[in-house]
Amino acid sequence: MTHTASYPLLSRIHSPEDVRQCSLNELPVLADELRAFLLESVSRTGGHLAANLGTVELTIALHYTFATPEDRLVWDVGHQSYTHKILSGRRDAMHTLRKKGGLAGFPKRDESPYDAFGVGHSSTSIGAALGMALAARQKGEKRKAVAIIGDGAMTAGMAFEALNHAGDEKADLLVVLNDNNMSISANVGAMNRYLARLLSGPIYSTMREGSKKVLEHMPPMREFMRRAEEHVKGMIIPGTLFEELGLNYYGPVDGHDVVGLVKMLRNLQAMDGPLLLHVVTHKGRGYGPAEEDPCTYHGVGSFDPEQGIQNGKGGGTPTYTQVFGDWLCDQAAADEQLVAITPAMCEGSGMRAFACKYPDRYHDVGIAEQHALTLAAGMACEGLKPVVAIYSTFLQRAYDQLIHDVVLQDLPVLLAIDRAGVVGPDGPTHAGNLDLSFLRCIPGMVIMTPADENECRRMLSTGYLLDQPAAVRYPRSKGTGVAIDEGLLPLPLGEAQVRRKGKGVAILAFGTLLTPALEVADTLDATVINMRFVRPLDETRVLEAARTHDLIVTIEDNVVAGGAGSAVAECLARHDVTARLLHLGLPDRFQSHGTREELLADAGLDKAGIEAAIKARL
Repeated sequence: MTHTASYPLLSRIHSPEDVRQCSLNELPVLADELRAFLLESVSRTGGHLAANLGTVELTIALHYTFATPEDRLVWDVGHQSYTHKILSGRRDAMHTLRKKGGLAGFPKRDESPYDAFGVGHSSTSIGAALGMALAARQKGEKRKAVAIIGDGAMTAGMAFEALNHAGDEKADLLVVLNDNNMSISANVGAMNRYLARLLSGPIYSTMREGSKKVLEHMPPMREFMRRAEEHVKGMIIPGTLFEELGLNYYGPVDGHDVVGLVKMLRNLQAMDGPLLLHVVTHKGRGYGPAEEDPCTYHGVGSFDPEQGIQNGKGGGTPTYTQVFGDWLCDQAAADEQLVAITPAMCEGSGMRAFACKYPDRYHDVGIAEQHALTLAAGMACEGLKPVVAIYSTFLQRAYDQLIHDVVLQDLPVLLAIDRAGVVGPDGPTHAGNLDLSFLRCIPGMVIMTPADENECRRMLSTGYLLDQPAAVRYPRSKGTGVAIDEGLLPLPLGEAQVRRKGKGVAILAFGTLLTPALEVADTLDATVINMRFVRPLDETRVLEAARTHDLIVTIEDNVVAGGAGSAVAECLARHDVTARLLHLGLPDRFQSHGTREELLADAGLDKAGIEAAIKARL
C-alpha cells in the first residue's frame, strides 16, 4: 500500500487519466516520488530495478501525452514496465509483484487493459505495435501505436525486420528507442535538444512536406534536396540508418527531462507516418549503487536499500549456473579449441570469469539467439569446439538454426541450457518447460538431464567430448550439496543408474526430480532409476524395469507431451512390451509465476504430489 505521507502526489494517481490532470510543473515531483516508491517496493519483492529507475520520466511522459489505453503502448521485454504498472492502477498491488497470485513481472494482457501486448522476450515491440497500427488503419480507427524498445533489444534481427516493414507501410507508428548504453548517446545537450525539437515541430515539418510538393515535378532537384537534407542531418544526428529504413528520426533527447519529453512527444503526436524518437536514459537513475553497477541491480532479490546488495561470497552450495561457469574455465584450460558464445547473458549464464580469463575466446553476440547458433556452426566447421550458453526459453528462438545449421550438419556444438524446467517468479515467458519435447524429436541430438551438480559437470564434459550436437539442461537453482569432481570426467554415453532397488513400482527420474523420487521410494519401497540421458535412452534399463515391476512411473521437469516419459513409452511400444505407465511432469498449460517450489507443488512434482499420484494409480 502507498504511504500517503511519503508520496503525496503519487497517492492521488489511480490511472493515467490522473497523471494527465497534473500540471507540467508537477511531473518532476511525480518522477521523484515514483523513483523512491520503486526503490522501496522492489527492494522488498525483488525484480528488475535498474531498468525501471532509468525510465521513470519516459513512462510518465508517454502516459501524459497519449490517451492510453486507447493509444497503445507496447513495451519491449518488459523489464522497464513497473512505472507503467504503478501509473495504470496497480500501485497498491506492487507488494505482490512476481509472487504467486500477484502481479506479473512483465506486461500481461489479461492483467490490465493498459497492457496492450504480453512480452518477456526481446525485440517484439516494433512488430507488435506495427500490427496494431495497421489494424487501426484497416478499421478506420484513429489512434496511436507506440513501441518502446531498448538499445540492447534493437540488436536483434526481428527489430530491424519490423523497422524495414514499417518504413514500407508508412503506418502511423512511433518507435521510442530507449538508449542507455550506445556510443551515440554522447551527443546529448542543449543543442541536440534544440535541434530535435525544431525538427519535430510544425514549421520544419510543413517546410519539408511543402518542399516535396514543390519539387515533385523536378525529380533531379528533389533528389538533390533529399540527399542534402540527409547529409546535413547525418552530421548532427545519428539517425541516418533509420531514415534509410523509411522512418523519420528525431533526437537524441534527454530521457530524464520529463517536461522536455512531453513537449517533444506532443510534436510527434501531431505527425503521421513512421517516426523514431531517440531517448537517452541512464540505468539505475537516482540510486547511486544501481547507477554505478546497473548489471548487479538489473534483476535483484530483496535487499536493504541503505546497505545495497552485498556480494560477499560466503561459500555454500553452488548453483548449477556456477557449476557450469567453473567447468567452462577448466575445460578451456584443457583445450585451446574451446570457444564460448552467449546471446547477451554473460552474468546470467555464469560466464564472467571465463570472459575475463579468455576474452579472445568469448563471444557475446547481443540479443541474437539465431545468430549465436549459426555462428557456433560456422566455428565448428573450422575445427573449433563451441559451447553455447543459453536459457531454455531463449533457445526456442533459435530452433531453426539448431536444426538446419547445427544438427543437420552433425556439428559438435554443446548447448549449456540454463533455466530449464520450472523457473519461478519471471513467469511463463521465461519458463523452460518445453525443451525436452522440442529437442528430443531432432535426429542426432544427445540430451542429458543431470540429477545433481556433480552430474551436471560430468555431463558437460561428456557432451564436449562428443563429435556431435549435444545438450545439457539444468535448472535455475542451487545444487544438492554433493561433492563435485575436480577433473573433467565424462559419463558413459546413454547409461542410466539404479539408485534404489525395490519392488512393485519403478520410478524413472529424469533430472533434479530424482531427489523427491528417492524420498517417495523410501515410503513405497520402490525402485528408482536415475535415467540421466533422454537421448540416447538406456533402453536396457527401461525394458528390464518394465518386465520386473507392476508400474513404471516417469518423472520430469518438462511438459509430459513429447517429453522424456514419451520416450519411455515409445521404447516399450517399439519392443512390444506391455506395461502400466504413469507419466508425471508439468501440466498441459502455461503455469503462472511463483517460486520454483510452489510451481513444482502445483504440478504435483513435490514429494507429496508424486506419492499421491502413484498411490492413486495403484
